[in-house]
Amino acid sequence: MSASSTRSGASVVAERTDAAAPTQRRLFLAVAAGWLLLDQLTKSWAEHSLTGAPVHVLGSLQLELTRNSGASFSMGTGFGPWIALGALGVVAALLWVGRAVRTRLSAVALGMIVGGALGNVVDRAVRGDAGFLHGSVIDFIDLQWWPVFNIADVGVVCGAILLVIATFRGSTT
Repeated sequence: MSASSTRSGASVVAERTDAAAPTQRRLFLAVAAGWLLLDQLTKSWAEHSLTGAPVHVLGSLQLELTRNSGASFSMGTGFGPWIALGALGVVAALLWVGRAVRTRLSAVALGMIVGGALGNVVDRAVRGDAGFLHGSVIDFIDLQWWPVFNIADVGVVCGAILLVIATFRGSTT
């Protein structure tokens, strides 16, 4: 057997090994579902428990119920339906990518992003009286030196940071 045929045979074996590697699809979907559930439970709690003055927790951290009909930092007020549709497009793309994710770090990162994005889309869909996707996102974590946010936002931001780390480690898929 020649050296070239040995090399090509080895590359075929390597390709089959990569393609046959198990995916972390279940972990990805479990993290997404868990993050969505945690987000919705905390928002429901906030709506029912934070009706008065802000609750001081520690340092500058306080809990205060606010509603955001725009995007991050309350920009884009009035564009809620478009923001929700854009988020659904991103979720669809990440679900497509997530079906073949191979590393735990990437699965957790994608799950956090998808769960967080869906959490805020659910708010826009059901938390308002102006019609479907015209609701406001519930925010309640207030550091007083940063815009008020929620668990969904934590998932999107921390998931994105983890995805960048996974990319630098060469382990995104």
